[in-house]
Formats: sequence, structure tokens, C-alpha cells
Amino acid sequence: MTSPQDWVSSLNAYGSKSEPCFFLIDFEMKNVIVRPMHSLGDLSFEFNGVNGGNYIPSEISRKVLLNKYPIDYKNYLGQFMTVQQHIKYGNSFLINLTHKTPIDLNMSLKEIYACTNARYKLLFEDQFVMFSPESFIQIENNVVSTYPMKGTIDAEIENARELILADLKEAAEHYTIVDLLRNDLSRIAKKVEVVQFRYIDEIITEKGKLLQVSSKISGVLPDNWHKSMGDMLLKMLPAGSISGAPKDKTVAIIEDVEVIPRNYYTGIAGIFDGKNLDCGVCIRFIEQEQNALYFRSGCGITSMSDPLLEYNEMINKIYVPVG
Repeated sequence: MTSPQDWVSSLNAYGSKSEPCFFLIDFEMKNVIVRPMHSLGDLSFEFNGVNGGNYIPSEISRKVLLNKYPIDYKNYLGQFMTVQQHIKYGNSFLINLTHKTPIDLNMSLKEIYACTNARYKLLFEDQFVMFSPESFIQIENNVVSTYPMKGTIDAEIENARELILADLKEAAEHYTIVDLLRNDLSRIAKKVEVVQFRYIDEIITEKGKLLQVSSKISGVLPDNWHKSMGDMLLKMLPAGSISGAPKDKTVAIIEDVEVIPRNYYTGIAGIFDGKNLDCGVCIRFIEQEQNALYFRSGCGITSMSDPLLEYNEMINKIYVPVG
């Protein structure tokens, strides 16, 4: 589906009929997939314990070996300074800058899908595998919740939990995204409130543990929200945590600076079971082009950002969650 009118109408139709479906919406919203749950084709998923698709993973006994070859710091710094100029001119307060890093892996996409542990796992055969820790929105009993994630630190660093919560730059970035997502949620829901602010999740990777900071924001939907499910998602997209604020201007900056389209990376993937909805942000993302593999990762840039720290964070997010 190539136009918002097509996929929005399709999701509205599934919602109106209370028919379970799967959806995958790319960052640019130009290559959207909406399929009935009983006919997923070459897609397989596992979202918060709910499985679907044709691929049955087998046990993987060997250890994941990942080598990464990131952009050199000089080139990264050039893009970073371009982003900082936009922030200086007031075009944006926060810009999520991402990169496409060549990697070597000792496993296929199917094997990575089988051995990873994440809230949202998705295998698009021969194209990409995603193992995301971040929920976009969840709807249950007419309550919609979103979970912006901002702030990552190596758990092995001494006092890592205290350091990440006390970091002024990380706090400012998190405040900005929470405010943006609260406003986004207010476009579709009432009684919107921040339920939990800056809590920490632990993620186990092939090289150790990471800590990530999230918040939970919730609101109340009307009883007939299913009938406008597609319209609701369109009002919320793209996800604020992987774009920035203000959203429209920031997305234009991202397209200019990054040059390469993100496609399904930083889009969303989700399921509607006929009553409730659950979808995640497509981050922690490995894609295959011919015989080469690439890992997409990034971080939020603000006026307080240190380029070397942001560069290292972008690299540190290149991992496989195996715990």
C-alpha cells in the first residue's frame, strides 16, 4: 500500500469488523503492509508472547558473534554539526540521528530471530529481522498507553543507574519526548497522564547488560475506537522517540541529513486481535542487502549533546539481545 488513504482505510475496516490483523508501517509511510492474521505470508512475529507466521524457530546452541564497522568519527561529526546548526536556528529541539552500520554475523536472519529475546520480534524473510525493546502504543479495555524510551547506558559502569538518571542531557531529552508523546496521545485520547516517569529496564546482550530509561503515558479512548484504528495511528506517526520535536520539521531534517531512507527501520509493527492492539517501534534492526548485513542504530541529539558520547551510544546500540 503506497498511500495513507489505502492503509488507513484498510485498518479501519479490520477494526470495524473486529477482525484480527497484522500491520507493518515504514517510517516514510510509503510501503505499508496490512494482512489478516491467518495469512501473513513471509512474515513471522512474536510480540509480548503472542506468536504468528509460518516460521518455527529451532534451538540455536552456538554463541552469537557480531563484528561492527561503524562510520568513522570524522564523518559522524560532520552530520552531528549539521544537526546542531538546525537546533541552533530553532528548527528542532531534538533530532534522532541514525546510521546504517555494516556488520558480520555468524548466523542467518532466521537464526538471529530464533535466539534473540525481546518484547517485539519480527522476521521479514531475506529482508530484515527486528528485536525491539520499545512499545509504541498498547490498547487494552479502551485504555491506550505509549512508552517512550530515551537514555541508554552500559550496566557494567559503576553506579550506572544513578548516572543515567542524573545526566542532565539525558533528562532533558527524556522530558522533551515525554511531552511530545503526551501531546500526540492527546490527539486521540482523553484524560492523558504520565503514569510512570523514567523507570529503568535491563537488557542482556551478547556482550553484557544495558540499562534503558522509559516512561509510561496513558489515556482513555472512546468505545468505538476500533472503527478509526488507522486514523489514530496516522495521527501518532512517526513515533516521537525516533524522530524528534517538533515532529514535522525534524522529520524533514532527518531526511536531508541521513539521505538514505529508513524504510521499515524506526517504523512500527503491530497486531490487532479483534479487541485490543499492541505495536512496537522497529528499532534494534538488522537488514540484508544481497549478501551484506547492516545494523541500523541512532540516538537523540540536543543542544547539550557531546558528539563523542552520542557516537559511542550509536555504536553501543549495535547488539543482539540474547538473555
